[in-house]
Amino acid sequence: MKKTSLLFCILFLSFFANCYRGSSSEKPPVHIVPDMDNQPKYKAQSESKFFDDQSTMRLPVPGTVAQNAFPIDIVYSTGRNDDSSYITIIPEKLTASVLKRGKERFNIFCSPCHSQTGDGQGVVVNRGYIPPPSFHTDYLINIPDGYIFNVITNGIRNMPSYAHQIPVKDRWAIVGYVRALQISQSAKINDFPAELLSEIK
Repeated sequence: MKKTSLLFCILFLSFFANCYRGSSSEKPPVHIVPDMDNQPKYKAQSESKFFDDQSTMRLPVPGTVAQNAFPIDIVYSTGRNDDSSYITIIPEKLTASVLKRGKERFNIFCSPCHSQTGDGQGVVVNRGYIPPPSFHTDYLINIPDGYIFNVITNGIRNMPSYAHQIPVKDRWAIVGYVRALQISQSAKINDFPAELLSEIK
């Protein structure tokens, strides 16, 4: 008897639900939380009594830069000239603090693959990752500074882009530090300032 009553209730509720679905009514639907449907808002191109010019749509705040828009200095932010060639000299004054920052960022983001000396034998290479090229080859020693900046920004082959992790200023600091690493590994005695030669010899 209980099973029959339960089955009857299920059939009745199913029939009632099917009859109710899609039926028309002049009454508004029941909204448990109507906030999202009935909220005060302005529509595009509508009139506003709040602003002096009575315009709902507002102009951007002066100085606003659109998301993903290029900064004013395209060369500084891309490492390329107007003709798309790479710039040859870092557009950043290489002070001791800039090189220190470059070393810090290099050791965090670059050394796992490139190693702290830039020879391409970082810790991930020792665990089976494809080794990147050494910074101390003639090719990379003579490559334009803008090229290195561009690789940090956009990535190349197995190397991902670091544009989101490393700000533009820090990317240039890393380029400066890479150049310092190259000098440290290939410096000749005549490259030292005269006032330091006496201490070396």
